[in-house]
Amino acid sequence: MRARLLALVLLLLLAGCSSGGTRDDGRITLRFQSLAWQQESVEANKELVKEWNATHPDIRVEYVQGSWDSVHDQLLTAFEGGEAPDIIHDASDDLADFAYGGYLADLTGLLSARLKSDIPRRSWETTTFGDGVYGVPFLQEPRVLIANATWLKRSGVRIPTPGKPWSWTEFRRITGQLSGRGKYGVAWPLKEPVSATLNLSLSAGGRLFHRGADGKVTVRFEAADQVVPRTIHAQAATDRSASPTTLGSGGSDTLPGFFGGRYAMVLLGFSYRQQIVQQAPKGFAWQVLPAPAGAGGLTQGVSPQTLSVAEDSPHKKEAAAFIDFLLRPQNMVRLALGDWMLPTGSRALNDPALRTPEHGWATGTALAAQLRPAPAQTVRGYPEWKDKVATPALQEYYSGAIGLSELRERLEEDGNLVLARYQR
Repeated sequence: MRARLLALVLLLLLAGCSSGGTRDDGRITLRFQSLAWQQESVEANKELVKEWNATHPDIRVEYVQGSWDSVHDQLLTAFEGGEAPDIIHDASDDLADFAYGGYLADLTGLLSARLKSDIPRRSWETTTFGDGVYGVPFLQEPRVLIANATWLKRSGVRIPTPGKPWSWTEFRRITGQLSGRGKYGVAWPLKEPVSATLNLSLSAGGRLFHRGADGKVTVRFEAADQVVPRTIHAQAATDRSASPTTLGSGGSDTLPGFFGGRYAMVLLGFSYRQQIVQQAPKGFAWQVLPAPAGAGGLTQGVSPQTLSVAEDSPHKKEAAAFIDFLLRPQNMVRLALGDWMLPTGSRALNDPALRTPEHGWATGTALAAQLRPAPAQTVRGYPEWKDKVATPALQEYYSGAIGLSELRERLEEDGNLVLARYQR
């Protein structure tokens, strides 16, 4: 009995420390969990929190540092324990299960008209589940080719632009021309292969996930979905134009080899430019090129970074007001510059600071109109499908351990068994 009473007291104490607290003096305290990790980004977020607190003495925001590496499990534990932060920074492809599970607040009636009109509809689609909006998409990044400018110039190959990109066929041919004598035309850092494969496949007309009239989603690995994985497989296993050792690497792992002249190009997220600026040897010339285009042009899938409000927060209106402040156009520009990413807001995207040729900003903003919701955006069970089925299957295919037919079988048959459990 005594143990039970002690447990009850502890639970009450924890509840008193959970999100959305109100102090004895009547001041509201909101907890904002940020996943910013680059120094410039962390500083921008903390500065904005400080500015809010200076002008809103009755609604104080506490900055809480989170981590991308563990955010899904950490949030799930926090939701179930009633300790979730009021304002939640995440990515849109992580929201579906939380939204359908009732953990996130529907923001439909809480967002300002300015914010709703400034962010394009295609971006809002990434956080819309059923009839509700469960996050505000605010930062996004295309995947781009970071190229050794000197190497490409000496080779004489055609340099692609957003107006005249390489096709996937031309890209394969050019990487072959750039390879030889222990050097490779491209490095594919595919430690996490699913997102890159699916999002780039939109350029070839792929979609992989198909929603039926009954609302249920099934996986079909069709010809358009195969263009990108077949290209990568051919470069690594047949042409020897892609480094096989980088297939299991993260993006940062490829940079020493890139700087050392081992790869002519690396396919990376747009934000990696910051690391390149910081780490590139003196005199190293590099440039940003658009990813190859296919039947779908330069269309590319993205999962924007998002800001959501916990359903359990007793101060949803105040939390939404802080999000609106954080994402004013001038503040969105500060966040974009801090993370070296693109803002979703139209006014912020037009800021001259994001349209300079320096460090490839202009190339990135030229691609913004072609960014679309990632194929798996609203698919329930996607995290499990990705971890248990798609990641190992794609890794084995890219390494040459399995062929295309077995890849298709595993993505479809094993994948649909996983998704079916979430759609009963």
